[in-house]
Amino acid sequence: MDLYKLSTIKEICNKFGFSFAKGFGQNFLTDKNILEKIVELSKVDKDVSVIEIGPGFGVLTKFLLEKAKKVISIEIDQRLKNVLEYTLNDYKNFELIISDALKLDFNKLIEEKIETKRVVLVANLPYYVTTPIITKVLESNLNLESITIMVQKEVAQRLIADENSKNNSSISLFVKYYADITYGFDVSRNVFVPSPNVDSAVVYMKLKKERFEYEKTMFNLIKNGFENRRKTILNSFCKRNIEKEKIIKVFEKLNIKPNLRAEKLSLKDFQNIAREYENL
Repeated sequence: MDLYKLSTIKEICNKFGFSFAKGFGQNFLTDKNILEKIVELSKVDKDVSVIEIGPGFGVLTKFLLEKAKKVISIEIDQRLKNVLEYTLNDYKNFELIISDALKLDFNKLIEEKIETKRVVLVANLPYYVTTPIITKVLESNLNLESITIMVQKEVAQRLIADENSKNNSSISLFVKYYADITYGFDVSRNVFVPSPNVDSAVVYMKLKKERFEYEKTMFNLIKNGFENRRKTILNSFCKRNIEKEKIIKVFEKLNIKPNLRAEKLSLKDFQNIAREYENL
């Protein structure tokens, strides 16, 4: 079955009496070229096991199964269990877990169900869970090589933003701390069924192993700065046990202007500030 074809999707809907649930953010891809590009960007091959979030009818899953050693798909919608057993019945390297990805223990899943050394995560994420999923996966310090995800285009632009962009935000810095992120390509809203109200984009994250010694202080500074992004860093930083007198000394030592906004600072700037602050 060519699961990306609109006629096939309609046929499956009729066969199983399936209707798209807006609450689950179900939008299925209908463009073969885009599906192939996602798999190519994810660098999946026969030495790789894939964790997929939100398989839907298995449209992207099928392309992953053709390349990967194994694909474990996490699906929250119990109605799709019978559908996926039907659409992916021919694949012995497929496993389905009906669960909420936000509640799932990914470390346990990898330990118990994956034998390959290389593990990647691939997902066409529902817009409403994009940030929670990314945060959970990155903070879990999983044994993952990379994350390839499709998200709302506006979110993708925030994820890759740096200090020279108005889109620079706490999530931009959070992602850059845990991964080297690359903007893959845009995806039109017109290649989905049902069609969402916005365009999407695919990004690729190569996970980092190293961690910063003063991580807690760095994240406190980032949270403080962007919760009060209209304030200068001198005023916004001074919460969550950050002392104003010490911050002033740090700015002087690093030659950082105290009237800057947090969005004008890079991840390296935040790390330098955190390091100097802890060593005063």
